[in-house]
Amino acid sequence: MRDKVVIITGGSAGIGAAAARYFAQRGAKLVLVGRRPEPLQQLADELAAETEVLALALDVADRSQWAALFEQSMARFGRIDVLVNNAGLHRRGDVANNDCDDLVQMMDVNLTAPIALSRLAIPYLRQSGGGAIVNVASLAGFTPIQGAATYAAGKAGLRAFSYSLADELRDEGIHVGLVCPGPVDTGFIMNEISEVEGIVFAQPMSSAEQVAAMVYRVAQGEMVEAALPRVSALLATVGYLFPAIRRKLRPAMNRKGERNKQKYLARAAQQ
Repeated sequence: MRDKVVIITGGSAGIGAAAARYFAQRGAKLVLVGRRPEPLQQLADELAAETEVLALALDVADRSQWAALFEQSMARFGRIDVLVNNAGLHRRGDVANNDCDDLVQMMDVNLTAPIALSRLAIPYLRQSGGGAIVNVASLAGFTPIQGAATYAAGKAGLRAFSYSLADELRDEGIHVGLVCPGPVDTGFIMNEISEVEGIVFAQPMSSAEQVAAMVYRVAQGEMVEAALPRVSALLATVGYLFPAIRRKLRPAMNRKGERNKQKYLARAAQQ
């Protein structure tokens, strides 16, 4: 990745920030995209000693800013080699209890934007002689999840899109893949822990750094999909294929998850 130009959306915190550090340590130049200017610039300043960084404060759900993202990246670096669609949004709760605008916004961030940004990236990747598109999806896209129906739908759609686009571009030297983590120990979950359903914590928690390592491997073309933890991916697949088993196990998994959730809450209180 030395001197390759990598765009990372949702790049100011969590998985995006961990991925930025991971790519920077391996010589990549970075375009970090996020809605909040201050943490974005703080990370850019942190990484400036290792590599060149362009920080772009914009919202990937704002269609008017899509073209500017690539134009400014090209103006700064003259090439684009990797696009990491990492930005995500989750409005938790049952569909009936969510506002319609919130549901639409989730789909805009989690599915519409990655599709459109991938489309816009293709000509630049071709110009660079190839490259990669990495979509950060979720194990939520493997199986139906109560309380996260729209989020799961967006991630399932992103997974289907990634596999389809991979086939379309496989002969052009553009590798398309995705990373599907279960719960990750970042603010995406931990800042809203009281609102997160207990069953989420019934499975092992990954670190942002573990997910970032998988993002890098997919970008290198080592695999089309990385799902982690593996045991959670297996359980999610079983739950999809055998819904009766999923429904039967759900109460026990909820109880286990609630116990783990209390441990995380206690840890947060100590910190």
